[in-house]
Amino acid sequence: MGLECVSDIPEHLKTEIQQAYSAYLESRGLKPRYGQKLMIAEIVKGLLDTEQSSPTCVVEAGTGTGKTVAYLLAVLPLAKHLGKKLVLSTATVALQEQIVLKDLPELREHSGLSFDYALAKGRGRYLCLSKLDQWLSSDAQNPTLALYEDELALRLPSETLELYQELADRYIKGYWDGERDSWPEEIAQDVWSGVTTDHRQCTNRRCSNFSSCCFYKARNELDQADCIVANHDLVMSDLSLGGGAILPDPEETLYVFDEGHHLADKALNHFYCQLRLNSWRSWLKQLPKTLKRMLKEMKEPDSLIRGQAGLETLISDSLELLQRLDTPLQQLVAQLPEDDRRDDSRHFRFPQGRVPNDILELARQLEPRARDLQLQLDSLTEKLKEAISEPISGIDKELAERWYPTIGRLFARAEGARALWRSLIAEDSPAQPPAARWLSFHQSPEGDELELCCSPILAAQTLDQQLWQRCGAAVVTSATLTALGRFDQLQLRSGVPQESRFAVVPSPFNHQQAAALRIPKLSASPADPQAHDEAIAEELETCLADDEAALVLFSSWRQMLQVRDRLGAALADRVIAQGDHSKQALLKLHKQRVDEGMGSVLFGLNSFAEGVDLPGDYLRHVVIAKIPFAVPGQPVEKALDEWIREQGRDPFMEVAVPDASVKLIQACGRLLRSEADSGKISILDNRLTTRRYGRALLEALPPYRREPG
Repeated sequence: MGLECVSDIPEHLKTEIQQAYSAYLESRGLKPRYGQKLMIAEIVKGLLDTEQSSPTCVVEAGTGTGKTVAYLLAVLPLAKHLGKKLVLSTATVALQEQIVLKDLPELREHSGLSFDYALAKGRGRYLCLSKLDQWLSSDAQNPTLALYEDELALRLPSETLELYQELADRYIKGYWDGERDSWPEEIAQDVWSGVTTDHRQCTNRRCSNFSSCCFYKARNELDQADCIVANHDLVMSDLSLGGGAILPDPEETLYVFDEGHHLADKALNHFYCQLRLNSWRSWLKQLPKTLKRMLKEMKEPDSLIRGQAGLETLISDSLELLQRLDTPLQQLVAQLPEDDRRDDSRHFRFPQGRVPNDILELARQLEPRARDLQLQLDSLTEKLKEAISEPISGIDKELAERWYPTIGRLFARAEGARALWRSLIAEDSPAQPPAARWLSFHQSPEGDELELCCSPILAAQTLDQQLWQRCGAAVVTSATLTALGRFDQLQLRSGVPQESRFAVVPSPFNHQQAAALRIPKLSASPADPQAHDEAIAEELETCLADDEAALVLFSSWRQMLQVRDRLGAALADRVIAQGDHSKQALLKLHKQRVDEGMGSVLFGLNSFAEGVDLPGDYLRHVVIAKIPFAVPGQPVEKALDEWIREQGRDPFMEVAVPDASVKLIQACGRLLRSEADSGKISILDNRLTTRRYGRALLEALPPYRREPG
């Protein structure tokens, strides 16, 4: 069903979209696709729903639909019709680049639609000319640029300064646009962090380099663009700043979230708070020295900071409270079992998110002190900002410009600490899931560290308040939005409104003809990890042909390495595994082997189950070691399980199985990336045939041809 079957659409809009689609197909010599026509119609109907103040359309579009072209043909005319800016957001750089470098240029060339587009990236991807100037000035090794042991070293290596000089030369001559991603070589993060900035360190229009600033040049392009291509992290950053700080105001924006199944996790990352206590203690001790160093350079420091004694009292009180906090925290650490470790960390989660009273009382005293510290630093940044704009007695503009980024960093650190204390003492609403709160104990050669953490267990409420209720309109799309055939999981995690328009556009692939699904009868199940490792190794020896191109997906490093160690020499020689090389180098080597007529077997973890495209002969067999259930034990997942149980529900069936279903579909989906692809899928987990949830997982898969095990 296409637009021709929809009656309640303005005729001029319907005609514009239909003509653009016809022109695009004719110009490129393509045939219309049922899935594209259906997706266009669903989006148009959903976003023209006058009963919703912020209409939202959710479309799962199976692989091969051509969903990017479909939603672009729908939303570009729709955004103009609704008077909204269009923001396309992706989860991965690969899709972002595909849209900017391929899809949008092709659509503009072949459809007859007239529009401008621009790529939006965060401030941290761009060069800060003021910081670069400071490093390259005669007093380059300036103490304002590096203050703490966990930041950039005070004395830069000569090769770093040489690179900074090259960055400056190429930018000034117009050979480089100032964007990190367009520099021809990789720039290490610790090197790049010295010459980039964030919103707390940037003086905006007050900066003497504002007219030459590469970030604001890029921002100006966004203002002129009809379509802005961003990523989920940038959208979340903008919303966390109130919206309209980086991207257009949410109320004036039509958002399209491609790879929308990642949106909830990206949102959670932005609302997570943490504070490492030893680092915070060191920071507090260093702060007075830093401020005194700044004041020493000023002619009349009293105009900058009044109440220095009060600041020192704040710091000494905070240090004393932190010392008292050590005792109850160390008692909790002592309760942790030695084998409860994840990546050299141990977690003590507070049940129901309830912090023990002795810790809570100290946190209640630390929060107002962090707040007052933040306010003092905020006042200082405002005074420096004024000094940059207009002369203030005793404050030189150049000095103010030089110190502003440093004080901005100090403010951001105080702000982060206050956010943690505030989250720790906040009272959870009985109507909403509680926050997850926990203590992490990190062990490293540099010393042990205690870290307090707090995170929502679901992003639904925050996304509802900051996005769904505010946006002009929104489309959420992906090849995997449903779990076990329903959108319940998406709504639980991301809070997509119940009244949204939901649709599933099927893949055009003939799955039954193109792919065979096999579940071998192994001698062991994942319940016995060592025996299962042995059984997988034995099965791989028999099911992988010598000249076959295969991808074997594991749920853990442990299992991948154990299985590899158990392989015979002939098969082991054909295996290249994640961790041997970078992801791109692995894929290149795999393709090279296949091109030379050799067999090649890729071993990878869950990250290889998504975003890996190996068409045709580059992949004929996908092997999945076991059902990809989430690794248990992380505090947020544990807190979610606990909350669901308290509601009298089953977290395994409500969360674990649906999540595994999505991951299993994604893993199987590596095989068929186009209608020309074919091959087989083997899942080495007998729980699919012996457990009650196994049937539900199998029924949710595309209709592959089943072969006996």
